[in-house]
Amino acid sequence: MSENSNSNSTVFYRGSIPRHYDEYLGPMFFEPYAIEVARRIDHSSIDIALELACGTGRVTRHLRNILPASSKLIASDISSDMLAIAKENLQGLDIDWEILNIQRLPFADGSIDLVVCCFGYMFSPDKVKAYSEAHRALKPGGLLLFTTWDKLENNEASYAYRMIAKKYLTEPIPEIFKLAYAMHDIEEIRRDLDSAGFDQISIEKINKISVSSSAKEAAIGLARGGAIYNEIMKRNPAWVDEIEEQVEHDLTQKYGAAPVEAPMSALIIEARK
Repeated sequence: MSENSNSNSTVFYRGSIPRHYDEYLGPMFFEPYAIEVARRIDHSSIDIALELACGTGRVTRHLRNILPASSKLIASDISSDMLAIAKENLQGLDIDWEILNIQRLPFADGSIDLVVCCFGYMFSPDKVKAYSEAHRALKPGGLLLFTTWDKLENNEASYAYRMIAKKYLTEPIPEIFKLAYAMHDIEEIRRDLDSAGFDQISIEKINKISVSSSAKEAAIGLARGGAIYNEIMKRNPAWVDEIEEQVEHDLTQKYGAAPVEAPMSALIIEARK
């Protein structure tokens, strides 16, 4: 996540949020796409890999598992609280941890073989600048591999939560409410990558199923593990419990109490330098 989303990631993903994010939302939303991203990587020719917006380290673990032992893996995020959990989860593994701004990467031109960014570019205010930095740092032929969420309505558990949370947010709705699901225009993504210098651009919509062991756990994660939590807390902390109860009821009505299995959708993008 970028530093200019400085407020987005360092403010919105701190305190108790990273722990709930990791415990509840991690397996529900992010693990399936972490597996999908890792399986697309040809690890045979990678000496140095860079992960941006690594969060609590779900993709990082899969990258370290598939990359050769001799490969260097740099995992980064702008949120020190998220990074602290990633380090705790993956302690003992050979990973270089960095707090980085994705719009100003501190790497020499043409020094990286692979850049991975799962669900992070949505928070960058200048997408072309962020892509351009990845392009600059990549070696000729290097790969940028990243994911972004499809439309909110195609991610049903998140949609259910956000429609409930929205009732508690007065106009104008805070920007953070929209950011995570605002980057789904395939042609716009393609144009921005082209402007940044990339070619061989491939964009796929990949549907998966989000799974939680129960509607209660899904509701806890959604109500307390996302960026909107802070916005609700500013207005009235008691609302968090109300929202959590309503989300649990809604998810139970739609998908059953346990387990909860709901459709989700994301874009996976591959671009070569």
